[in-house]
Amino acid sequence: MSIQSKTRVVTTYRLSEMKARGERISMLTAYDYTFAGIVDSAGIDIILVGDSASNVIAGHKTTVPFTLDNMIYHGRSVTRAVERALVVVDMPFGTYQGNSKEALASAIRIMKETEADAVKMEGGAEIVEGVERILTAGIPVMGHLGLTPQSINKFGTYAVRATEEDEAEKLVTDALLLEKAGCFAIVLEKIPAALGERVSRALSIPVISIGAGSGCDGQVLVLHDMLGINKEFSPRFLRRYADLHTIITDAITRYNADVKSGDFPNDGEQY
Repeated sequence: MSIQSKTRVVTTYRLSEMKARGERISMLTAYDYTFAGIVDSAGIDIILVGDSASNVIAGHKTTVPFTLDNMIYHGRSVTRAVERALVVVDMPFGTYQGNSKEALASAIRIMKETEADAVKMEGGAEIVEGVERILTAGIPVMGHLGLTPQSINKFGTYAVRATEEDEAEKLVTDALLLEKAGCFAIVLEKIPAALGERVSRALSIPVISIGAGSGCDGQVLVLHDMLGINKEFSPRFLRRYADLHTIITDAITRYNADVKSGDFPNDGEQY
């Protein structure tokens, strides 16, 4: 990534400044060079190379099958295009849970091989040791609480999390633990809006919502969902800003018809 851009580069410190000023933080996923360049040039603050690529790119039902090599491939593709946004790469399932030494080794590989700015990890108290070990290497860590897709086989459902008092209190405790451990920000996924606002107010670090309400410090969506490329996923928190599924389907249909009829290429489209 170039640091010579005329636009101020987003850093973890700048994000903390944005929270302090009450300035909202924008975040989107990207998985390849072309889309990453578009997202970056549009002014998005954080680009997440999400393990959601397992679903929207590779077609898996969950994020669990995605490997460290998969994430590094997509991370490297994204960072080549980005000049301004902070790039965060998800640490995939099985690369940090229960083994802080493996967590550090995985994070180092991501940072060295992708040239990203930070990594993201799902979980609370159970991953704090890994977070702390990664931070000893100077690698920024973003946390992720609430609905944690890597644990879907444990939950058995994508329903809203932390609706009961005990789970809500654990989430607040975990958020405070992650902040104390040194995370620079936390994503909250699919929890009641009031709880999202409570956590955001309790923490000095930015809290990013995906289905956690407007009271958080920023918002994140999956790019393919908000562009309307993926029509099969319609949670309440998703706002579609385009209908690219229809536009793309129409373009391909017309191209196919033109090839079949012999209309493409015409005299002006050949040498």
